[in-house]
Amino acid sequence: MALTVYGIPNCGTVKKARTWLEGRGVAHDFVDFRAHPVAPERVAAWVAALGAKALKNTSGGSYRALPEGKKQWTDAQWAEAMAADPMLIKRPVIERDGAAVKAGFRGTDDQLVAVLVS
Repeated sequence: MALTVYGIPNCGTVKKARTWLEGRGVAHDFVDFRAHPVAPERVAAWVAALGAKALKNTSGGSYRALPEGKKQWTDAQWAEAMAADPMLIKRPVIERDGAAVKAGFRGTDDQLVAVLVS
């Protein structure tokens, strides 16, 4: 099993996720998607796997700066916007064996283990 954590290094939620994984001895790669932009095809795959709603970072300035019509955007429009501005993506996005399994880092310990470790 190969885990990859996508996010930005100074994000508190990304730090929490990485600390949680390290505390359980779970090896993972980290990709700073601000320094290494994610390919649009990968973002589209994340949206297909998790849905645009689960991936939206609605608390940042990038989201607030979008036009009012964003509420009617399709998943394809969200994928395009997220690929262009990774700050629109909820952090972290975690892939297991190349497929997105989680956006954000909430849940009970048992739920996280089931999704990320099992």
